[in-house]
Amino acid sequence: MARGDEPGVDAPVVIAGGGLVGMASAAFLARHGVAALVVERMRGGSRLPRAAHFHLRTLELLRAIGVEEEVKRRSEQDFVPEGAIVSMDSLAGRKLADIIPSLNVGVDDTLSPCRRLFVTQPGLEAILRDQATAAGATVMEGSEVAAVEQDDDRVTVVVRDVDSGAERRLRTSYLVGADGAHSTVREALGIPFDGRGVFSNSVTIYFTADLAPQMLGKPLSVVYVNNPVFGGFFRLAKDCQSGFLVVNTVGDPRTDPDAANAAKDTSVERMTELVRVGAGVPDLDARIDGVARWRSSSDVARRYHDGRVVLAGDAAHVMPPNGGFGGNTGVQDAYDLAWKLALVVKGVAPPALLATYDAERRPVDTFTVEQAYTRYVTRTAPHLTATDLQPFVADLEIELGYIYRSPAISVEESEDRDERYDGQSGHGDPRRTRGVPGSRAPHLWLERDGHRRSMLDLFGRDFVVLAGPDGGAWCDAAPEVAVPGVRLAAYCVDRGELAVADDSFTEAYDVSRTGAVLVRPDGFVAWRARTASSRPADSLAAALRTALMH
Repeated sequence: MARGDEPGVDAPVVIAGGGLVGMASAAFLARHGVAALVVERMRGGSRLPRAAHFHLRTLELLRAIGVEEEVKRRSEQDFVPEGAIVSMDSLAGRKLADIIPSLNVGVDDTLSPCRRLFVTQPGLEAILRDQATAAGATVMEGSEVAAVEQDDDRVTVVVRDVDSGAERRLRTSYLVGADGAHSTVREALGIPFDGRGVFSNSVTIYFTADLAPQMLGKPLSVVYVNNPVFGGFFRLAKDCQSGFLVVNTVGDPRTDPDAANAAKDTSVERMTELVRVGAGVPDLDARIDGVARWRSSSDVARRYHDGRVVLAGDAAHVMPPNGGFGGNTGVQDAYDLAWKLALVVKGVAPPALLATYDAERRPVDTFTVEQAYTRYVTRTAPHLTATDLQPFVADLEIELGYIYRSPAISVEESEDRDERYDGQSGHGDPRRTRGVPGSRAPHLWLERDGHRRSMLDLFGRDFVVLAGPDGGAWCDAAPEVAVPGVRLAAYCVDRGELAVADDSFTEAYDVSRTGAVLVRPDGFVAWRARTASSRPADSLAAALRTALMH
């Protein structure tokens, strides 16, 4: 494992921030043999529930590093499975709308081997931390990044002890800024946010109260509340004895200029009143356990990459929590970043490969930020519908249908004219993208050695060549084109080595029986040949060079 043993470097990669995205980055880097040093302000991690709605793609990534089953067990402890997301006037009142009638509605195992689920962010962070540290990562708790300097050879990170104020200087080859919306790393680089800015001064009220009479036994995971007093949403613990209430607006935003300032009065009396109104129980015995003030905004950093420093998660983009896209998007940032950064750190790929992180992730994140804003407006703040609202796009397209564009993707000439997806905005129905370069490689069920597994289980560490039943020439060529330090696996998908239903591979990946695709370590298609080539080794070698930016 690369441990930064080159002269003058304390760690090959330093990660600023040990929250969800920071620990995901460390776990994904460890999967690729790079032991990161994580600088985290808090000791023992955050205990606040925060993000909980984790999407299909995120679960696929957790599956890739071997923690999916542990995450599912944690989810079952804390949440009602398959819970709905609804809108009500209060928990004891009437339902206004079914937003998502069941968490996995429209999802089946032909699309993904995984299921959406709810799990508390602290619970998931702990799992990722254990995974990362077991593989060699180090977490420096009680410390924060105070300053950042870089030159052509390395980054110097000034780290301050939060208790004593003592500072030390860490030298690293690369720095990942995963230190949240108020990122010190981003500010040190002078990178501004672009977007809509702040549209609500919101509060999250953490409380203890017995809401079992109103909610126990109901398959509801998130309840939006819209009434004359406030707009926001509840999320409760499984036993309905505690939870939190997010309040985005108070009063009538159409007539009250202060309605978007829910944080104006955060007294215990006012917070208790809002919990009682939201519950629909005027005399509810509620204890306020904490209040977090935060600004709801939709913004994206102007760039994600600056020399030897990259941004991920809330340091790179901020969005309202509606739809649960924030944490998921950050984890997916980390996954795209990890394999590229690992290959660059090891000297296998040039720094140009790392530059494709910005080209690929920033457009996807910008689109997702706007979709989160659309959900904020339609679910909580309909008074904003007169603004330039992006049309609603289905969750599946946002979760699994995004398409990367960068110099590392071998784009096909007819791609932007394909009606199965929007080649310009970079997303489409994942059931129809069918292996187009830049898209997530489709899931298929395989039979191998008498065991059923997902095709996605072939990805996560290596580059992978997948060839049709009559595409053996591609697999034969793979050993000839292998690059030192890059693992390249090759499979003919048929009823032999990897058995699938008749023609399901050629249909899913839109290739002939002699065609092939090259899939990157992150499970995205880098190149596709629909039919055989007279010079398969040359074609495959060129595709691999492009994917590595050689």
